[in-house]
Amino acid sequence: MDTNYNVLLIGSGGREHAIAWKLNQSPNLGTLYIAPGNPGTAELGMNVNLNSNDFASVVDFCKDHSIDLVAVGPEAPLVNGIVDYLEKEGVPVFGPTKAAALLEGSKQFAKEFMVKYEVPTADYAVFSSDEFDDALKFVQSKESYPIVLKADGLAAGKGVFICDSEEEVIKRLDTLKNDKNLQDAASKLVVEEFMEGEEASVFVIADGHTSHILHNAQDHKRIGEGDTGLNTGGMGAYSPAPVLTDEILDKVKNEIIERTITGMQLEEAAYHGILYIGLMITESGPKVVEYNCRFGDPECQVILPPLENDLLTLMIATTEQRLDEISIQLDGDYRCGVVLASDGYPGSYPKGKEITGIESIDDDAIVFQAGTKLDSDSLVTNGGRVLSVVGKGNTLDKAISHAYKNVEKIHFEGCYFRKDIGHKGLKRIS
Repeated sequence: MDTNYNVLLIGSGGREHAIAWKLNQSPNLGTLYIAPGNPGTAELGMNVNLNSNDFASVVDFCKDHSIDLVAVGPEAPLVNGIVDYLEKEGVPVFGPTKAAALLEGSKQFAKEFMVKYEVPTADYAVFSSDEFDDALKFVQSKESYPIVLKADGLAAGKGVFICDSEEEVIKRLDTLKNDKNLQDAASKLVVEEFMEGEEASVFVIADGHTSHILHNAQDHKRIGEGDTGLNTGGMGAYSPAPVLTDEILDKVKNEIIERTITGMQLEEAAYHGILYIGLMITESGPKVVEYNCRFGDPECQVILPPLENDLLTLMIATTEQRLDEISIQLDGDYRCGVVLASDGYPGSYPKGKEITGIESIDDDAIVFQAGTKLDSDSLVTNGGRVLSVVGKGNTLDKAISHAYKNVEKIHFEGCYFRKDIGHKGLKRIS
């Protein structure tokens, strides 16, 4: 590759800041546009006011600005078919088609797919929104708790509930039925057995035929320390995850990744782009909790820094089905990322709180912006998850210490963060 590629990156969160940061390191990058981006991405390229749900406008922008590649960060445009639309218009795009993105867009599709292609996962049943009484009867017949309720569609990581009692099942069914933010996603409900074990995630890059593991990580979804409280989009992550031993990763590759990629070919929905595989490491081996059709957030922020490959080269090779020519290279260090959130998240929270201290972090630490905006010359909060602070080290302990050392340098009113990111990994190592 010796061409300068103009790239349009779609998204505005910490994940997209991390992708922009990595793309910016490529010697083959021409102009990087981010739609809509955030104040962090504005330092790496040009933020543009473009509605990613208006696919015709995206095509017009690509043609007007000689875009050579579109990279899609969030799941909604992928599930809605942006890849199909752009490819039909001759615009190269990194990401799965609408049919392939159903792996994330419909939990029912994903479960039926896993059963069909013998991908290990939990037992389940599916109910429509007018069958919630039947769902309750099904749960009662099992007489086994915890049990998992999942909205079938996209719910920004907030449509999954682990219920420890019948009372909680009734409460969560009511939430799924009546919460206006969840009603569309919960038009169907997946009821799933609870899997005992430790969660981790593996990130795969695939070009429809060839696939490579990029890296692995462990997310911390609950708001409270010790994995307590409400689910969030993610309060921090570290990489690699010690629970994913070489033996387990071999099983993941052979029993999950290869069956998934081959299965999608057989479904005539060959998978291109990033495939996030959420795993539960059980006593009987790794099982799939969920598929996502893009980088995770906050996992992206800890798996891209150790990647020694040129991300733009990987993306171009994916669109041209040349991943068989490339091997993945990592620097061997650990990363720990801690999310700084607004007080009240994942419920209601204030905005407009001034953020200070980012300029004082260590040279080898990274701050990725998410829920931020510029107010005159001041950087202020503008979301629930505000920043991710990423530390590194040649041991997990050092990476964690480095992250928290830099977290302490950043301040805004009502700043909340978990103090136990990575502790499961330390316990496993010890």
